[in-house]
Amino acid sequence: MRKSLALIAASFAAFAAGVPASAQTPTPGGTLRISHRDNPPSASIHEESTISVNQPFMAVFNNLVLFDPKEKVNSPDHIVPELAESWSYNADSTQLTFKLRQGVKWHDGKPFTSADVKCTWDAVSGLHEDEKNPIIRKSPRKGWYMNLKEVKTNGDFEVTFVLKRPQPSFLTMLAGGYSPVYSCHVPDRVMRSKPIGTGPFKVVDFKRNESIKLVRNPDYWKKDRPYLDAIDWKIVPNRSTRLLGFQSGEFDMTFDSDVTFPLLKDVKSSKPDAVCEARPTNVSSNLLVNRDKEPFNNPDIRKAMVLSLDLKAFNEILFQGNALEGATMLPPPAGFWGMPKEMLPTLLGHSPDRQKNLAEAQELMKKAGYGPDKTLKIKVSTRNIAIYRDPAVILIDQLKQIYIEGELEPIDTTVWYTKLARGDYQVGMNLTGVGIDDPDVNFYENYYSTSDRNYSRYKNPEVDKLIDQQSAEQDREKRKQIVWKIEKILADDAARPILGYKVDNTCWDPKVKGVMLQVNSIYNGWRFDNIWIEKK
Repeated sequence: MRKSLALIAASFAAFAAGVPASAQTPTPGGTLRISHRDNPPSASIHEESTISVNQPFMAVFNNLVLFDPKEKVNSPDHIVPELAESWSYNADSTQLTFKLRQGVKWHDGKPFTSADVKCTWDAVSGLHEDEKNPIIRKSPRKGWYMNLKEVKTNGDFEVTFVLKRPQPSFLTMLAGGYSPVYSCHVPDRVMRSKPIGTGPFKVVDFKRNESIKLVRNPDYWKKDRPYLDAIDWKIVPNRSTRLLGFQSGEFDMTFDSDVTFPLLKDVKSSKPDAVCEARPTNVSSNLLVNRDKEPFNNPDIRKAMVLSLDLKAFNEILFQGNALEGATMLPPPAGFWGMPKEMLPTLLGHSPDRQKNLAEAQELMKKAGYGPDKTLKIKVSTRNIAIYRDPAVILIDQLKQIYIEGELEPIDTTVWYTKLARGDYQVGMNLTGVGIDDPDVNFYENYYSTSDRNYSRYKNPEVDKLIDQQSAEQDREKRKQIVWKIEKILADDAARPILGYKVDNTCWDPKVKGVMLQVNSIYNGWRFDNIWIEKK
């Protein structure tokens, strides 16, 4: 079942307009059964960088604020309170103060207070790295909070974030799935295995390579939620097996975006009543080239690799033409900040003249000492799941045209990001999911010189300066202009070449009600407290 790009684009407009709420009255009870695609490295959201953790464990926690779960589009204009009841800025927008909800309890019965908020962001921001912090051991998103100067408490139910300068995105960053509040009294080893939160569900079991079981929190501060009694996740590494399980009724819902367009036809054929929704996920397939390893410290080789990429082929083979072409930010209309479509042909590797690109790439490789009689042999590392391996195989085939022989190196999820962080790879085929459709999140996390998640080791003082400049800019249109300038520099420098943005399907049984898949990030819609199961 193939959807045209025109239809998908039209659906984006519908998303922006919102979806009417169901007229049905939710029925409490029941267990939601979902297939999980791989083994989560841990249960600690603040320490990990994959939806394999976010989707099952976001329901365990709460944020200070949250993107409105009733809205399709994550927007700074649609942020609602959670553990915070209200918030306000001071006169120069350098202090953001939250009034906290009282009477909230952690799953172990201890009270939630401002001290929990302070110790969470002291830890994730690295403000007190010289002190032993019991709640996390690593912080992949430390770069988000470079502008955070201090977190202050005023009694048990008021907390203030003190910023070095105004930053319009700061509240937005607190609203995503990667920004839960942790409990100060629970050590990191527990948060990685059986975390304690304030959320609608409690962890009762996490068996690696087998299952994750959550049960209803009877003391949840939203007294009428959640509707479900439990959520059972079964880890099934093989995608075909997962989808057969959904088709046979073993699972009520697929893992998010697990159903590709080639597989959608089979799913709908065997289960015609299934509800399936295609949407952009703000996940890009991208090429990582380790600039610290020879010969990839040679800019000519990096440029040649980008020029060799056939973006149309990636799109047609993997997504039946439904992927979105874009630069560093999610392109419009799905994304708010991305470069307009008419600007893309000016970027390295985006020219429609495929033959010209290849000829230039071959000449650059010959200049670097390679050719038909002397090929460059490399390992192409990637995460050992289908959505990573499939584009890696296509990449290896395309690189042959410029005298590069690639060998696929599949890596287990539990060590994939660790290997990237320490630079233990040559060339990587990666998927980058942006937690929030915002330049501060993407740029500081993935491209800033000092970021731990700048996996390609890209360093450009001019880009760092521009990232800081756009971050402080309060006029959205002026900020966009700076963002597009950054996008062009990153593309032309082959910082992390973007092959396309995924558009995939998520399916569920029609008895599952209240599902709201958010459009511009896969990480932010998994509280599960609004989902219920219709009794037949």
